[in-house]
Amino acid sequence: MTGRTRLALAAVGLLVLLAIAGCLSPVSDADLQENATYDWETNASATYHIHTNNYTAVLDLHNQSSVELYLEDALGSNQALPISGLQFRHQNGTVVNDSAFTVDAGRSKVTLEPPAPNGTLAFTASRSGPDFRTPVVVNGSHEVYLPPGRDIAIPFVSRAVPGNYTTRAVGDRVAIRWGSVDRESILVSFYRSRDVWLFGGLAAIVLTVGVIGLAYYRRQISALEDQRKELGLDVDSEDDDPRDRGPPPGMG
Repeated sequence: MTGRTRLALAAVGLLVLLAIAGCLSPVSDADLQENATYDWETNASATYHIHTNNYTAVLDLHNQSSVELYLEDALGSNQALPISGLQFRHQNGTVVNDSAFTVDAGRSKVTLEPPAPNGTLAFTASRSGPDFRTPVVVNGSHEVYLPPGRDIAIPFVSRAVPGNYTTRAVGDRVAIRWGSVDRESILVSFYRSRDVWLFGGLAAIVLTVGVIGLAYYRRQISALEDQRKELGLDVDSEDDDPRDRGPPPGMG
């Protein structure tokens, strides 16, 4: 094998490694540089606004030199949280973008080192479906704003974990608030408020069909009993006491 061939193979191998590393990393520079608008004036240590395809997080940092973002998957392994639109607001109100951070993005977690240990961190993360899950990375109160027209008021079709929360209406949104969270993550499963009518309609249909079926069954039983009486087949078992039949044959 010539030196030129070895060099070519080494170059190909390096490209393959870089491609694999890029595929394994859940966060790219382009993601972090995305434009995003955040509401910095919040009433909680951690505030999340859920949207159709993503959610925004605004986190107040107090003496935190780094933040680790990950969630546990179904197999119990940590998976890095894919984020974008990374920003930081200093205590004097100055807002800087991702270039002020040191970011280490691996498969199992994304580690952020903000430009200051005190201030407000903000990012956007993708999501889908009626479930919301986010890691808990700061102490203090947490607040989650559901998408417009969603709620968690009906058990069995919705839930919020942990359970020590309160809810309030903020315009067309429902806000869920925890005074503190002692878990590694928050989970919220919600439903569309208009789906309540669908659930109620289905329940009413099932109940109506059940009542009609029971009434039909009882009518059929009653009709059969009437036919037995007309044919003289009706036997009252309560009056058929063996002791009233007299002695066995041959002993009378």
